[in-house]
Amino acid sequence: MQLNPLTKKKITRFRSIKRSYYSFVILASLVLLSCIAEVFVNSKALMVSYNGNWYFPTYSKVKTGDMFGLDYGYEVDYRQLEIEFSKQEEGNWVFMPIVPWNPYEQDFDGVNYPPNPPSLETKHYMGTDTSGRDVLARLIYGFRIAIWFALLTLTLCYTIGVLIGSLMGYLGGKFDLVMQRVIEIWSMVPFLYVIMIMVSIIQPSFFLFVFINVMFGWISITWYMRTMTYKEKARDYVMAAKAQGASIWRVIIKHILPNTMVMIVTLAPFSIVANITTLTALDYLGLGLMPPTPSWGDLLQQGKSNMDAYWIISSVVFAIVSVLTMVTFIGEGVREAFDPKKYTRYI
Repeated sequence: MQLNPLTKKKITRFRSIKRSYYSFVILASLVLLSCIAEVFVNSKALMVSYNGNWYFPTYSKVKTGDMFGLDYGYEVDYRQLEIEFSKQEEGNWVFMPIVPWNPYEQDFDGVNYPPNPPSLETKHYMGTDTSGRDVLARLIYGFRIAIWFALLTLTLCYTIGVLIGSLMGYLGGKFDLVMQRVIEIWSMVPFLYVIMIMVSIIQPSFFLFVFINVMFGWISITWYMRTMTYKEKARDYVMAAKAQGASIWRVIIKHILPNTMVMIVTLAPFSIVANITTLTALDYLGLGLMPPTPSWGDLLQQGKSNMDAYWIISSVVFAIVSVLTMVTFIGEGVREAFDPKKYTRYI
């Protein structure tokens, strides 16, 4: 797809803002890597070689101990299997992920009770939490949940808000007045109380919180789109399209939206920050995802309650601050690069 010269200028300008560009590259890489987190953080082996046969347990059905010459028929412990194979001379081997723990697995050795500090020997590189679960594993999987929650919520909120806001600004009249009253009434509903009521009735889940957040999150973008559409519909290019018989949807989608996209792109990174913060805060307050779901808010709560376990609070605070800072840098870069005043002038 060929980009127009104006878009190329905006992208070039964004790339020239180094901290924003590098933040985007790093964050995009982290998001992509989180999609395949099982390759790096998992208690299942990536590959097992046994008697000349290769097995790939990470993305396949459960492998039992008797499949590898052990004397039990339940799911194999691949860390123990690696030790067993190392004692043999048949050439069998196990290839484990970098972090050989999953975020739900508890590690109790009967001597040292959690939380335990970071250790290379046990491969808990950031220690364990109060339940003996690997902190690094929970950080990575918690990031995946938080970022996809933010992106999914952002997409749904902006889809609804842009649609309703564009119609309000373009149609005006009674539709605009009715929707204004609806939004004003709905915005007065306390978000936290709704969360508390819904959680008490329905078992908390990822999609439940997406739904609740979308219920309230579409309002802010709606006001922006209403104002922008109301201003754009009075311009000559919109009047020309209407004079040629273009339908309402064609005018909005083909003409108005492309000229208001700057505002949507500019606000998106800051909305991602708000969504991540919302989920983290709910988990911290105990109103979020059901335990033992990996969560930054849960780690933050554990760190606050166990200040002696410095590795918990320091790791989760560093992760939260780093991600939110990168998203903020991206937002600043997008806002500066896509500022229409740099490329247009109204007379």
